[in-house]
Amino acid sequence: METIVYRIMEQEELARIGEIDRTEEWTFKYVYKDGELQKEPVHYQIARWDEQQVAEHSDMLLPLLQEGGSMVGAFAGEVLVGVAALGNRLLGEKQDLLQMAFLYVSHAFRRQGIAQRLMDNMCELAMARGAAGLYISATESGSAVGFYLDYGCEFADRVDPELFAKEPADIHLILRFA
Repeated sequence: METIVYRIMEQEELARIGEIDRTEEWTFKYVYKDGELQKEPVHYQIARWDEQQVAEHSDMLLPLLQEGGSMVGAFAGEVLVGVAALGNRLLGEKQDLLQMAFLYVSHAFRRQGIAQRLMDNMCELAMARGAAGLYISATESGSAVGFYLDYGCEFADRVDPELFAKEPADIHLILRFA
């Protein structure tokens, strides 16, 4: 297994997210309906990001970083193979949660603990800022939702209206620290 190095990334490196191979096949997606998580069969082939998608994600992440958020990259040599981003705006009913805004690992590097380490980094950064937990608006894929639930996240009692408006199909989760 290749050595992975984790480090804080700078705003100027945002376009590097295009190095991540997010390809994936979905055979089902999750829908949170009537207070429970339900599986719906689908068949999606998720392709690599194109230049426009990289620009859109970079444009979405830039204000987050400008407002004091953080982005951590996982590097195999010089190649970015995983990334996670943490917001700096407090959310939740008690205004004590920070948004876990972005988490991707390249296809060939999945199931090697990289997402776990990136998530650990996000938790450490959030705790250092005094947050009581993370708010996650997760893509409805089986792999994403499964990862977050395995990590210890729970369904949000109340969804953040702004995040819900942006991504109404997302599954909204909370990870409370201790």
